[in-house]
Amino acid sequence: MRTPISRRSVLVSGAAIGASALLGAPTATAAPREHGEALVTPIAEVLDGGEQVTSLVLSSHALSRVERSSLTGSTFAVHVTATNPLSGAIAYEQDRPVTAARWTRHGEIVLELEHGWGVDGGDTLQYMGEYGRNVVLDLDYTITQVEPLRGRDAGGDVVLDSFRQGRLSDPEVDAFAYHATPSGLNYRLFSPARGGSRDGAALVVWLHGGGEGGLLTDGYDYYDNETHLRANRGALGFATPEAQDFFGGAYVLAPQATSAWMLDGDGFAPLILEAIEEVAAAHRIDAGRIHVVGCSNGGYMSLKMVAEYSQMFASSVPICCGIGARDGSDSYFVSDDELAAMTTPTWLVASADDTTLDAEANTVYAHERIDGSIMSLYDTVTWDGNNYPGHFSWIYVARNDPRHDETSIWEWMAAAKR
Repeated sequence: MRTPISRRSVLVSGAAIGASALLGAPTATAAPREHGEALVTPIAEVLDGGEQVTSLVLSSHALSRVERSSLTGSTFAVHVTATNPLSGAIAYEQDRPVTAARWTRHGEIVLELEHGWGVDGGDTLQYMGEYGRNVVLDLDYTITQVEPLRGRDAGGDVVLDSFRQGRLSDPEVDAFAYHATPSGLNYRLFSPARGGSRDGAALVVWLHGGGEGGLLTDGYDYYDNETHLRANRGALGFATPEAQDFFGGAYVLAPQATSAWMLDGDGFAPLILEAIEEVAAAHRIDAGRIHVVGCSNGGYMSLKMVAEYSQMFASSVPICCGIGARDGSDSYFVSDDELAAMTTPTWLVASADDTTLDAEANTVYAHERIDGSIMSLYDTVTWDGNNYPGHFSWIYVARNDPRHDETSIWEWMAAAKR
């Protein structure tokens, strides 16, 4: 099994230009210069469209004697090479524009990088279309000092000419601890700062989409316990302070399929149940406040879990779900009888322009057969000024946008109790 990128260090292959190239050839009157090594920490953030590296932090003892006003947005240049760890092919290689440079109170330099939906060069994942899977890229950042950092004393300018890259840091992702069940199902777990009510804390089970499972075929052994948190904000949304306030403290469990939930719903259901029971046994969970949420493949699997364990969940939120062709020709299937028998409070979310799992044939169809269910059917997926593919309706749930009778979806979930 490949070591998760968030736990390892990778040496940067490049280095800053030499002092003479930076400041011109030395002369008899040139001021002395202090050279130093810097640790480079890539800082990532899971945006609505997926995880990107949004900044770099440079740490070095040599920075302690720099005149801080000499740092500008053009002091350093940044280049990145991203490699697919399975194929060995370069996913992308390019310069990354530095939009700002600032100091931290600890004397580190932060290089803010251009990022956002439609911005190339920041992604930490690559989608392998032939397999329908995301993989975490190996990222190699090259930092070049192109302008001097002025020293505060007679020691002259400070030149960082050696860089060592540290592990990728994403505070939201890193807040989820690594686990695996005795049966070998990977999962990540967020533990709340607050312990919930007298009866215990709520548990939100997030079931990822098809692109975030493992890839155990064609000689690949890729099962990373990473991509299902980095691909979108689905699980992370429930770990935000805002969501935690609604729930009064909630554990967030994010299992990872070895392949895709839709390939074997019957086989995966007991494995997910094992993870739920393991978390419940190890922590103070209120058995009446276990919620299941999932998108796409996970939307199907959330319905499947309710069909299999009808008395377990306080609420179910299938997002852009699939229920299978009514003739049973798909590998996944939730029958009309199963839908009609569901009594778990259910809120379905989708966008009408979804071209991956047709909303009418799946979400609307399920809504019409689940008695008392709520449905939020959007026209498009538009958020914060960006237009996303219609399948990305999980963005709305991760941002607590769906409303019904003046009640938000997180508020509705938090109030539900079995």
